[in-house]
Amino acid sequence: MDENKYRGSLVKVIGMSDTGEKIPAASGRISTQPGNASAILEKSLDLQKNAKLISKVTKSGHNSTIEHTVFNLAFQDVSVFCEQFIIEFRLASFTVKSRRYVDFGSDGYYVPFIGDKYEEEFKKTMDSFYDDYNYFVENGIPKEDARFVLPYCLKSNFFCTVNARELLHMIQAMLFGRGSAFIELKNLGEQLFEQIEKLTPGICTDFFARRPKLSDKINIGLRFDDMKKADSTDKNVQLLSYTLDAQKTIARTALVESRQYTADTIENIVYDETNVEKIIDIVMDSSRPRPLETASYTFRINGVSLSTITHFTRHRMQSLSIPSLTLTDRTKYIIPDTVRANPEFLKKYTDAFSRINKLYSRLKHEGLDEELLVYCQLSGNTLDIVSTMNARELKVFFSLRTCSRAQWEIRRYAHDMLMELRRVDPYLFEKFGPSCFMASCPEGAFSCGKAAEIKEYYGKKDE
Repeated sequence: MDENKYRGSLVKVIGMSDTGEKIPAASGRISTQPGNASAILEKSLDLQKNAKLISKVTKSGHNSTIEHTVFNLAFQDVSVFCEQFIIEFRLASFTVKSRRYVDFGSDGYYVPFIGDKYEEEFKKTMDSFYDDYNYFVENGIPKEDARFVLPYCLKSNFFCTVNARELLHMIQAMLFGRGSAFIELKNLGEQLFEQIEKLTPGICTDFFARRPKLSDKINIGLRFDDMKKADSTDKNVQLLSYTLDAQKTIARTALVESRQYTADTIENIVYDETNVEKIIDIVMDSSRPRPLETASYTFRINGVSLSTITHFTRHRMQSLSIPSLTLTDRTKYIIPDTVRANPEFLKKYTDAFSRINKLYSRLKHEGLDEELLVYCQLSGNTLDIVSTMNARELKVFFSLRTCSRAQWEIRRYAHDMLMELRRVDPYLFEKFGPSCFMASCPEGAFSCGKAAEIKEYYGKKDE
């Protein structure tokens, strides 16, 4: 791999399953051949035969066989824009360097304009944001607040572990789908495929011949510009839809799962609200509360900073709709209280967002594509997102995100989401809250020490 041509934005395969393509090949044989799993694996030692069989099986649409091969990836000095794109692939594991705790003042940034007339202006402007970041950190602003002035070309480093099927899906999106319009993502997709093709040729056979026929970018193709514009809401969160009578749905599911009662018997049981509440209590205390998954809730979450969108993305058991970052309004941004409280800090902070908007507007006027200008925004710029989670995942989400150790912005959203849910499903969601409220604090030495106060606060019935 020629690293020089990729502008410093690299991805390296640093590990993979030591069985290579043997298990995918054995998986292709196990459903049609006699013998136990070990015997069939012993027949899967010929690399060329394995590659041929894997190609045949995957051409038939049986792609689950290649999930048995797993890759470990290191994304090195990529932009945080790239990081956000990659971590949206939910069937993978990620560990990212935290911008809440690590000082990023000297980590540098990805430059999309190398070799053209915009390069020096871009670098000069980006350097000014790092100057602002360092100024805030040196003057006592927490790193988690100072990071909002870091540009979205900020260099990120992270590890990713992913199976072959999801990795091919990722590469397809980078080369042919929604990532293909971005030079950085397309380059990274090329790097990935070049490496895994050498390691697992059977898995990669006919990859380009089987490319998607359509882009995975949604283009509605309709315009509503002539419609009367309604006033924007000032609510942080809006509950767009939810499972009606969720408590009874959960109770019905629990009774089918645990007792196999007839439908008529179940209806007689759930007719009594007291029975429903007892069943809900039992489900909540279970170590496997699957019935909670039958209740679903969809939120519009407004004005989320680009930094905090990554916190939402890490909850993989949800359907999360994030607009393309080409749609960001550079005039909209979050202001942390630590900055707002000091007039000098506030002016420097707002000046940063004014500078990025001026750079974006000028380069757009010059005719540059939005796919290049995506790097001309700051981490504190905001977008509206939509999240759908079932009640079981919300239980996990609230336990982490309403905790006092959670980042303050997502904690604010989580609190407002919980209050909305308590309004529509009070008995169920009055049991939800931070870990110390639902069970016990898991933070150990990092505990805030306020479990009693938090339990009292979330135990109120009149929120």
